[in-house]
Amino acid sequence: MSGAVACRVAVGREDLDACFGVRKEVFVAEQGVPEDLEYDEYDSGAVHVLAVRAEDGVALGTGRLLTGDAAVVKNGDPDVGVGALGRLAVLRAARGLGVGAALVSAIEAAARERGLHAVDLHAQTHALGFYERLGYEAYGAEFLDAGIPHLAMRKALR
Repeated sequence: MSGAVACRVAVGREDLDACFGVRKEVFVAEQGVPEDLEYDEYDSGAVHVLAVRAEDGVALGTGRLLTGDAAVVKNGDPDVGVGALGRLAVLRAARGLGVGAALVSAIEAAARERGLHAVDLHAQTHALGFYERLGYEAYGAEFLDAGIPHLAMRKALR
């Protein structure tokens, strides 16, 4: 797979279906996360970001940003100026091509546009290095989410 990647905030049913399709492939099919855990009450109010292959619009990855009360609940932090980045997923064939980093950058841009000063996330422990390279710092104790070890991480936005 080659070519440029474009990221955009998902608009309309087609974009949302593409986001949910990527998540189903990565989290449900590949990682064995039950569908009833993967899709939650936060999806309806989230800012979903879609990464596509620029040349033909084929979906490559997705992620979401929670803000306000939803982010407070997910982060466990009462600061409404901190967003929650989550559900970051890149299709197997697109991994290693910069899609994940492009998605994180686009989600951070969406957070800045909404006046947020930081972004938290819950990283699968195997992905800590990826997030650290993007400026995130781990904090707190390891925990399980859907049976997968995670650590909380945060990045201050400038």
